[in-house]
Amino acid sequence: MEPITGTGVWAASLRYGDPGSSADAAAELQGLGYTAAWMPDVGGDVFAAVETLLRATTSMTIATGILNLWMHTPQETAAEHARLTAVYGQRFLVGIGVSHARLIDHDNPGRYNKPLTAMADFLDGLDAAPTPLATDDRLLAALGPKMLELAGSRTAGTHPYLVTPEHTAGARAALGPKALVASEQAVVLDSDPLTARETARLHLATYIGLPNYTNNWKRIGFTDDDLANGGSDRLVDAFVVWGDEQAILDRVQAHRDAGADHVCIQVLTTERLVHPLEQWRALAPVLVGDVHPA
Repeated sequence: MEPITGTGVWAASLRYGDPGSSADAAAELQGLGYTAAWMPDVGGDVFAAVETLLRATTSMTIATGILNLWMHTPQETAAEHARLTAVYGQRFLVGIGVSHARLIDHDNPGRYNKPLTAMADFLDGLDAAPTPLATDDRLLAALGPKMLELAGSRTAGTHPYLVTPEHTAGARAALGPKALVASEQAVVLDSDPLTARETARLHLATYIGLPNYTNNWKRIGFTDDDLANGGSDRLVDAFVVWGDEQAILDRVQAHRDAGADHVCIQVLTTERLVHPLEQWRALAPVLVGDVHPA
């Protein structure tokens, strides 16, 4: 498939909300000019959710951010990609990730083991499938240098989640000029520092206890003090941009200036699994340019 550009939306509500409202939301996002819709995968039928959005749209990319490799076989993944592509065209981008030990080991202790090797084996399986999943149709959630190296050698590029523009620049330097860098950026459309940071901390609470993220944060200069008590203001402001439309545009542009081909925003509110339609609509004119009809 062609590399994605522009601005997309990352939203758990598109994956785990009501399918009908998710379809309507995806159609509106396309009409607003967003180029991709990204969804997570922490259980359930991810391919049915992808198909719901593909069916509701005609031109935007539908991407997994990420497909959890412990929850699917490479053969199933390749077959579902081939099926959906045959029906809806080259619009399904498979972002793949190793997830986190806390989730994977919860019901099966010890299953989360050698994630880098598991990823390489998963990619081998995609290559060996009856209908292989092409390199250009897949990318990795890569934070550390070894996973970035694997992303560069065996996929279209990387989908870095919960990162700063400085990480985006590092990913671009590691992968070179031709790879796809599709960075996620959490945003709070709220100019009050108290309420905006409160919303941001609700989001970060899930991740502060996950070594895959905290180790990456420490690599770029954050400390245990930054991780304490829900996260320091310095940490919150680094990973979640808050403020008005211009403040959010400035951070998105910083990712672009650092080398991102595509930036997907994750709008944070205090309501879980509710489509933030008001915020998506308000941000579209500044993040994607001219609004066009669906």
